[in-house]
Amino acid sequence: MVGLGYWGPSLLRALFDLPNVQVKWICDRDPERLARYERRYPGVMSTLRIDDVLEDDAVDAVVIATPVYTHFYLASRALHAGKHAFVEKPLAASSREADELVRVAESKGLALMCGHTFIYSPAVRAVRTMLEQGELGELFFVSSSRVNLGLHQQDISVIWDLGPHDFSMLLYWFDEMPEKVRAVGRDSIVKGISDVAFVTLDFPSGLLANVELSWLAPSKLRRTVIVGSERMVVYDDGSTEPIKVFNHGVVYQDPETFGEYHLSYRTGDIVSPKIDAAEPILLELSDFVAAVEAREAPLGHLDLARNVARLTEAAEESLRTGGDVSLRGRTRFAELIEPRGE
Repeated sequence: MVGLGYWGPSLLRALFDLPNVQVKWICDRDPERLARYERRYPGVMSTLRIDDVLEDDAVDAVVIATPVYTHFYLASRALHAGKHAFVEKPLAASSREADELVRVAESKGLALMCGHTFIYSPAVRAVRTMLEQGELGELFFVSSSRVNLGLHQQDISVIWDLGPHDFSMLLYWFDEMPEKVRAVGRDSIVKGISDVAFVTLDFPSGLLANVELSWLAPSKLRRTVIVGSERMVVYDDGSTEPIKVFNHGVVYQDPETFGEYHLSYRTGDIVSPKIDAAEPILLELSDFVAAVEAREAPLGHLDLARNVARLTEAAEESLRTGGDVSLRGRTRFAELIEPRGE
């Protein structure tokens, strides 16, 4: 386990919960932080040097949860050392780096995965099933908010920090890449690091998505609304009822004479389906263990990870330039994105 900052301890705890995994090393550059987890996991060796981990022939795989700018360096070193690699989101700090990591993994026959935890959420999977079955009808638009107070990052904007969560879900749900992205935002607190952004995505199908991202909000909110012609869905990650399906809509009748039109509003039941209580991080790491055994990532996973990097990069470019950014020709998309973990 490399990196014991914000998310690394959660991954470490989950690795210990997997019956067919032995955690041999923990690695971090902060001696005090490393000492704290040495006491918590006394049977594990610890080091400040990544070389100690990579030079150990008994290590099959490395899990990396470090700052984004280090992802490419650490993951490429792990792959070149013959280790399978799991990298927290995003896969790398640019689409070029993400493509290179995939190339190295494929050339060496090693499993590479990215920590897009939300695609392993039972609630997110339930929404995908509804979409596949056409329960929402024609899709009109998506509105998403992912905001909280902090955690300000020193090396990346709020788009690179929070955006990959929503972008991965949107790509997983709709199986298409936006044609165009535009973003606006500002660096309210630290000059040069945007802490709030509004990203608009135009999809080839006509679907429109707006994603609000912020480190400056009075409360934590992780909420997505999908509006269709037949039904509407609210996914609220922080709720005890994470999915609510609204049988609401508007029916438009063509006018018989010029200037006349009729709208009727349908207000039906609101249903909260039962959602499996499985923990996404355990499903995700179980999938990685299966990928290590198979020596390849789950079908479609790396295409999703690369497209998230492309989309995040395009949103950041739009924020910087103040204009629309086309994504045509930048995408690779598998026909099926299906995590193995159950």
